[in-house]
Amino acid sequence: MHNIDIKKTAVETLELEASAVQNLTKLIREDFVHVVNRIFELQGRVIVTGVGKSAIIAQKMVATFNSTGTPAIFMHAADAIHGDLGIIQEHDLIIALSKSGNTPEIKVLIPFLRQRGNTLVALVGNLDSFLAKHADFILDTTVEREACPNNLAPTTSTTAQLAMGDALAVCLQTCRQFSDQDFAKYHPGGTLGKQLYLRVSDLSDSNGKPEVHPQASIREVIITITKFRLGATAVIDKGIILGIITDGDIRRMLENHENLTGLTAQDIMAKQPKNIEKQELAVEALHKMRLHNISQLLVTQHGIYHGIIHIQDLLKEGII
Repeated sequence: MHNIDIKKTAVETLELEASAVQNLTKLIREDFVHVVNRIFELQGRVIVTGVGKSAIIAQKMVATFNSTGTPAIFMHAADAIHGDLGIIQEHDLIIALSKSGNTPEIKVLIPFLRQRGNTLVALVGNLDSFLAKHADFILDTTVEREACPNNLAPTTSTTAQLAMGDALAVCLQTCRQFSDQDFAKYHPGGTLGKQLYLRVSDLSDSNGKPEVHPQASIREVIITITKFRLGATAVIDKGIILGIITDGDIRRMLENHENLTGLTAQDIMAKQPKNIEKQELAVEALHKMRLHNISQLLVTQHGIYHGIIHIQDLLKEGII
């Protein structure tokens, strides 16, 4: 390995990129405001295009737009002139990413885009470029230099593009008053989405409803806990929750009583058990379990016993 200071190089890279992003705050001009307003009022979609590393950033922008309420499609600039121009519809807005604004693919593509009459936004690092001169609006992502030692590989410039794209998406998200519930609709399969929409009943309904009477024998209690495999059973009398018995309560009973004859559920149950309403979010069940250092919660509906949710249910769904 060459005699280099790896930590020093890493720090310098991060400082250069951080400085480039910080400098973007000076480049937020009226065009940025106009672009946000145009997209917010758009009847069509946002088409984001680019080549090389800029194309990768364009794909990330599209993903962020789509997940925060702004319909968007990625179109590779090189493929556009070979048939992909058909993606663009009448009311779409186009954002073209390019550091130089003079790449051959972009220069060939721009005239075709102008002919179609769609609004063209240049997210560009060269204000004197072909792209900048032919765009309706300019988002300036100029950087002083790349973090690459040879000032060649796109590093600082793509970081600036990424940050500018995020700024656009967040502004649009704010304009749309895009809530956490809206976010969940677009992320139903992910952990974040599950935290925002998965209800306690979605998990507890499939667990069964273990319960015993207060006068139930210890044998009956153990059989019930074993049958439902939830590590606990509720103690119920005439529909009223009196307590809960867990595996831990069984172990403590065995430690404290040599003679189990005559012991019943009410003798070993924990009174005033922690519970949660079935319509609560599953993530709230996790918070309660962690707060009280327990593994189960009784599930209720308007105070009536409905079942049990176990911490393993949350693990299986990726809530934890």
